[in-house]
Amino acid sequence: MNAAPSPRRRFALRPLSRAGAIILGVLAAVIVVVAILFEWNWLRRPIEWVVEKQTGRSFHIAGNLDVDLGRVTTVRGDALTFGNAAWSKVPTMAAADRAEVSMEVLPFVFKRETRIPRIHLTRPQLRLESGPDGTGNWVFGDTSGESRMTFGDLRIDQGRLLFLDPKAKTDVDVTLDSAKTSAPDEASAVNVDGKGHWAGSRFTLAGQVASPLALRDTDKPYRIDLRATAGPTRAHARGTLLDPFRLRDFDLQLMLAGEDMEDLFPLIGIATPPTPPYRLDGRFTREGNTWRYDGFTGVVGDSDLSGSAAVTVGRERPLLKANLVSKRLDFDDLAGFVGAPPQTEGDEASNAEQRAKAVALAADARLLPDTPYDLTKLRAMDADVRWKAHRINAPSLPIDDMDAHLLLDAGLLRLEPLNFGVAQGDIRSQIRMDARNDTIRTQAKIAMRGLDLGELFPQAELTRSAVGRIGGDVTIAGTGNSIAGILGTADGDIAVGMGRGQISNLLMELAGLDIAEALKFLITKDKTVPVRCAFGDFAVKDGVMQARTLAFDSADTIIVGKGQISLKDETLDLEMRPRPKDRSILALRSPLVVGGTFKDPSFRPDFKRLGLRGAVAVALGTITPPAALLATIEVGPGEDSACGGQYAK
Repeated sequence: MNAAPSPRRRFALRPLSRAGAIILGVLAAVIVVVAILFEWNWLRRPIEWVVEKQTGRSFHIAGNLDVDLGRVTTVRGDALTFGNAAWSKVPTMAAADRAEVSMEVLPFVFKRETRIPRIHLTRPQLRLESGPDGTGNWVFGDTSGESRMTFGDLRIDQGRLLFLDPKAKTDVDVTLDSAKTSAPDEASAVNVDGKGHWAGSRFTLAGQVASPLALRDTDKPYRIDLRATAGPTRAHARGTLLDPFRLRDFDLQLMLAGEDMEDLFPLIGIATPPTPPYRLDGRFTREGNTWRYDGFTGVVGDSDLSGSAAVTVGRERPLLKANLVSKRLDFDDLAGFVGAPPQTEGDEASNAEQRAKAVALAADARLLPDTPYDLTKLRAMDADVRWKAHRINAPSLPIDDMDAHLLLDAGLLRLEPLNFGVAQGDIRSQIRMDARNDTIRTQAKIAMRGLDLGELFPQAELTRSAVGRIGGDVTIAGTGNSIAGILGTADGDIAVGMGRGQISNLLMELAGLDIAEALKFLITKDKTVPVRCAFGDFAVKDGVMQARTLAFDSADTIIVGKGQISLKDETLDLEMRPRPKDRSILALRSPLVVGGTFKDPSFRPDFKRLGLRGAVAVALGTITPPAALLATIEVGPGEDSACGGQYAK
């Protein structure tokens, strides 16, 4: 017998009790009232707490707060301030009249990741500064925890950025305004215009940089295009940087220009001699502690200059290594190496200070530069610089090319070598300047070989037809902090000689004051006479060159001399006594006195010692140079010379 089916269960809504209805009505009323009366300002403190938790800095919203809820929630606040690092003397790092911050909600709820795709700031002020240990106040938050923050775009209206680095004597005050973007999701670059001080020098800045939010991501390139001035120095940098505030790595095209490279020393710590105005452009990069300026080209004064340079820091002194090339070097642009200004007349490149100095030097009776070297600069860095000039422009000097290697180590400067091609020959030098003490000690060894006499004095009418080779040796040492000081205390030896050749007969007759012969050559045509040899040997003591032997032997005349040249006083006091090999009824054979100063020399006969007209010629076959001197000074052009020839080769 089948069991009877069980009755179906039926469910029915029970009517609310009176108490339940009252409670539900009260809750609904509360929700409606809250919805009507709710103020987002009530959430200011919770939001402040979240920001403080994420950054470890104080955060305050003093104005109104408004929120648009959604997957991406936008929070708008007025009168905001963000706290500074604990070590700063100023409590506020950032402030804004108004800020709109959009935040993705789901990553924050489920991953504790704060994603902020957009920030819009109105009249913000941001203070970036380096602390006592070099850490910037832009480093904040607990980076060891699981929570992290990422940023998207930042728009700035009428902003201001202050960057301070007291140790570097740098403060820059910059106005910021976001540039317009071509796409809605494109990050906004920022237009920059500012001023202040960089390394203690007055400084201006203008250009465009990527969003400041990118500064927190030190592993991504930060793009810049900025022009800056510091005093008379100008720079244009364009490219990318990594970790800009520490300049950890970068790849920039950098243009540098200014009135004088010497102005770079207080800015970047690189010491150079004074130069005329310059402009260089090249690739600027960094590898660890080495800053590189590669492939640069440009001009310094009236000379072209190209090459590469690298500065390594982190040592006791910065080390500069450079390889420089000039296709055409204007010789007077090197004047700064000896403490003199470049040429300033005509269209020669120079700055106002150099023009003023040139005017002062023109009025000075002295010729040797007396501007002292800066000992601080000589000791501030080390250097290894090679400079080659393929062609040299020097209208008054027959200089062809240059090869120089400068080494500087703890105040000890060496030029090894400093070589010039001159008048088909060469001048080879080794110079050592020890600036480790208060007074520079200088040693110089200079060898001149094979200088063509006719080319050596290209502007002198009487030597244009001359034939012969000149050479010599200079070995001196002196103490002083300028070229004039060094030469004015010099000790050593100077020897100069010439081998076989020919020279103007008019010059020889004038030197011998043979009026008849001189008039004959002036009226008709100058002739040349063979030269057997010429030589001068000087002992240098305390800045005075004392002639040990001085002679010039030609087919017509031999001239022997004595006297001294003062490098200290820049005066000449030489007596040249001609001894003719011919006869002339109008010959006035008197000593020729070379006097005056380096800047204003004089050549005059010694009338007190005039000989009688028609004096008997001296047989020069019995007058020969000292054998001991000829054994050590070979001035002829080789085996055909009667006087030897090592200098003339």
